[in-house]
Amino acid sequence: MEDKFQFDVIIGNPPYQEEAKGDSTQTPPIYHLFMEEAYNISPIVSFITPARFLFNAGATPKKWNQKMLNDPHFKIIDYIQDSSVVFPTTDIKGGVAISYRDENKEYIPIDVFTTYTELNSILHKVTPQLNHTMNEIITGRGVYRLSDKALEDHPKIIDIQSKGHSKDVGSSAFKILENIVFFKEKRNDDDVAVIGRINNQREIWWIKREYLSTPESFDYYKVILPQANGSGAFGETISSPFIGSPKMGHTETFNSIGSFETKKEGINALKYIKTKFTRAMLSILKITQANTREKWAKVPMQDFTDSSDIDWSKSISEIDQQLYRKYGLSEEEIQFIEEKVRSMEDED
Repeated sequence: MEDKFQFDVIIGNPPYQEEAKGDSTQTPPIYHLFMEEAYNISPIVSFITPARFLFNAGATPKKWNQKMLNDPHFKIIDYIQDSSVVFPTTDIKGGVAISYRDENKEYIPIDVFTTYTELNSILHKVTPQLNHTMNEIITGRGVYRLSDKALEDHPKIIDIQSKGHSKDVGSSAFKILENIVFFKEKRNDDDVAVIGRINNQREIWWIKREYLSTPESFDYYKVILPQANGSGAFGETISSPFIGSPKMGHTETFNSIGSFETKKEGINALKYIKTKFTRAMLSILKITQANTREKWAKVPMQDFTDSSDIDWSKSISEIDQQLYRKYGLSEEEIQFIEEKVRSMEDED
């Protein structure tokens, strides 16, 4: 007679991503597939996995991310932002999480995951006042593109650029299209400025206006900042944001915030971005270097005109104090932000 085995615990070490195929550097995650299969097999399951899905980031399906964040049987036991603490030889962007799911128990759904209890408390105070958020005025990736006229006058661009990306103004646009449509010096009165990076340095190059397809913000003042920044560590600074003038565009290396009528409004927005309050709220969703529009969805919009309830003429630290009062933060919550978020007070 065959013996029947009973197991109290099963331990495994499944891979969390596929290997890159061919010339591709993409390594798609697959840990969510193992999680789903384990939930089908056992009522109680615990995993240690990359944590990006908790912030609705990374390459796991967005629908699956939301399902887990709203699962009443699912909770996080621990979150470790520095993955090397657990896996010394592996750098997992966004950290790792120890999750626990018990289909026979109900917990409060995560909804929005935050790395600190104080930050969660701040979020719950700010959220009821979120009529609009900063992601509404941030440009997405690829808003500046080459025009049909550019390709018509210079058809070799189609061969030079990657297939399906002939109109892209990518991070390497200056090098790839140098002396074709982009030039180091202004050559004509109708040339417009585009800022990008060459050899890790910011540079302004020039292109004919008719060769560039632009968003509405092109004709206005805006704040320009890197599309990728830092590591995603809580409270880190934003690398040298600056005011972009009207008729200035940018490559995909950058994002821009706002379409401001006056330079003063742009300066006020820049001050807001530098506040500790703003960067604390940004850190709720920004847990990797990606500084995309979606990451700003928990940062409240402000009025940057003279009619604002914030006195923008004050220093950045004084503006922070106004924001703390506006959103009703406690002394403990204020102290948390002041201690954990790096200052940008002295940056030009």
